[in-house]
Amino acid sequence: MSDDTPSSEARLRLRIFFGDDVMLGPGKADLLEHIRETGSIAAAGRSMKMSYKRAWSLVEEMNRSYRQPLVDSSRGGTKGGGASLTEAGESVLAHYRRIETIIAREAAEEIAALQTMLVDMSDGK
Repeated sequence: MSDDTPSSEARLRLRIFFGDDVMLGPGKADLLEHIRETGSIAAAGRSMKMSYKRAWSLVEEMNRSYRQPLVDSSRGGTKGGGASLTEAGESVLAHYRRIETIIAREAAEEIAALQTMLVDMSDGK
């Protein structure tokens, strides 16, 4: 589910709450993907217009919330730092994306029905 869909199209944003303290949603899933793509928590945060502190905070929260860390990171310095998804991180991300796909597919008819009930906004009002 991409954020680059036209605004007239319906989008589904999934947040999964595990009790009161743990949540997995589109922001954390996107952050995991960007870390995988960039190899850096800082670069992942920048690509999402997120501060380094916020990106690190989310990574620390995810690492504390699961039995195994989702992101493995090493400090910078002369050899440079980096970050990558662990096997658990790859698994959590894959499960989340599959759930998104299943829900979008199964709910498509209901979402379309809701969309037909909306006021026509094509004239910008």
